Amino acid sequence: MARAQGARSQLAAAFETTYGTAPASGFMQMPFASASLGAEQPLLASELLGYGRDPLAPLKDAVTADGDITVPLDAEAFGFWLKAAFGAPTTTGTTNKTHTFKSGSWTLPSMAIEVAMPEIPRFAMYTGCVLDQLSIAMQRSGLLTADVKLVAQGENVASSTAAGTPTAYALQRFGHFNGAIKRNGTALGNIVSADLTYANNVERIETIRNDGRIDGADPSIAALTGKIDVRFADTTLMDQALNGTAASLEFSWVISANVSLTITAHAVYLPRPRVEIQGPQGIQASFDWQAAYDSVAGQMCAVVLKNSVASY
Repeated sequence: MARAQGARSQLAAAFETTYGTAPASGFMQMPFASASLGAEQPLLASELLGYGRDPLAPLKDAVTADGDITVPLDAEAFGFWLKAAFGAPTTTGTTNKTHTFKSGSWTLPSMAIEVAMPEIPRFAMYTGCVLDQLSIAMQRSGLLTADVKLVAQGENVASSTAAGTPTAYALQRFGHFNGAIKRNGTALGNIVSADLTYANNVERIETIRNDGRIDGADPSIAALTGKIDVRFADTTLMDQALNGTAASLEFSWVISANVSLTITAHAVYLPRPRVEIQGPQGIQASFDWQAAYDSVAGQMCAVVLKNSVASY
């Protein structure tokens, strides 16, 4: 008897033309490390009295479909998730392409994502997937990945694939050693670790339906937040926090002049942190930063991905 194994699982995704309706073609095979995307439908215990001490049969509640997918930061496939987070990019260039994604879009594309366990066989198609959050952590070593949080409309399970034969992206991963952080265009030193989260703060449209699913998922006010842990070597960041002024933060990963990923938060505000001395070792400070709209740039943040992909 076949047993499901994560090593044999596959994930295919495509953007929908109509929310909640999987396209007939155009699926891409997506690299991923783990996935918790799924649907659940809890049971409601009966509250009725007068039938003895043994309870009556429970009733089904509404369906909730959501979950997280951990994906690598790579030169090609990651652009798919950036489009889901920000909307379609502006693409320039001939042979080598530059894709520019900007925050602030009022509408986001929805996706159909199929999670396949071919040995069972079980092919679960999740439609109406909208990206809620995208999180990235930077550090000195280890594998560089991003966490994608999704809100879906529902799940359809079949014994054969509905994604056909997906097209695969060429996998070229960024690593932590490719990373750098700049403040106002100048390299920021003494950074121990950093993380950032872009949130669309998606609102589920929970209307009355006979299938128990949501009617849609709409983005509300976006947010770009994060944390940087620094060795306390100068007062640059502390002075900014005390003055309440904004500065740009640029997070970048560069493989070559034609293959790179740059995330720029145009106006970042820092809180005043507590600086603790916990022993003879070096002293660190943590800043939980928040980004805001910048009138000069015209948006809160921009993401530039350089690769050879024609379009997203």
